[in-house]
Amino acid sequence: MRKGPPQPSDAVDRITLTSSAHEMRDPFDIGDALSTLAQTGEPLTVYPHGRDLALARIDRVDMERKRFALDLVGDAVLAEGRAVFVAALGGSAKLQFELDADWAIVSGQPHLVELPFPSSCMVLNRRAEQRLDIPVGMEYGARFTMLGKVFEMPLYDFSRGGIALRATPEQAYELYLGKKLEGVQLDLGPTLRITADLEVRLLRPFRTFLLGQQVQVGCRISNIAMQMRQTLDRAVTKVQRRK
Repeated sequence: MRKGPPQPSDAVDRITLTSSAHEMRDPFDIGDALSTLAQTGEPLTVYPHGRDLALARIDRVDMERKRFALDLVGDAVLAEGRAVFVAALGGSAKLQFELDADWAIVSGQPHLVELPFPSSCMVLNRRAEQRLDIPVGMEYGARFTMLGKVFEMPLYDFSRGGIALRATPEQAYELYLGKKLEGVQLDLGPTLRITADLEVRLLRPFRTFLLGQQVQVGCRISNIAMQMRQTLDRAVTKVQRRK
């Protein structure tokens, strides 16, 4: 469900230079991230150079022209020039980019301005627990049923507090931020399986050389039995010792 107009409390701080953010430069990935923000209505905090911040939402994205329309909140007016844009991606990541472009007002819609895709974005993933990469040669995956359909996805990484799945764009289309996944079977190696309820907190598109376009699905463990929790803790400790 798309969120309503942003409120002042929705403002997001900028990513600091000392953070462990990574850079995203692929135009397709950037377009996918902007499209996700348009679909969810997640607020964009705009920091114009030398002016007070403003709040906006992405109204729509034109992948072919590599441009997007920005819906300004209230009476906000942005002067031409440099500005930094920051948005939250779910509850566990930030997206930030900078533009120094003309603000083209959309004809017939004075509250909308059109801008080009940024050449790069900074993405900051935030987790309370250390993320562990999947051991080479080991089978780690997830299996769950949603609306009568069975989903199977390999794990991207995992921690005591959550996991990240690697999905195809078709699989990710069935998911959204905040989606609850109940009774997910997690295979952590050839002989270890646990069951937990998950909540989708991040959808991040990326591209690989062999598999092409993929989507990282970050999930928080929202419910897990005590025995399963102890089993997960042992699996995490085992991988940490290998490192």
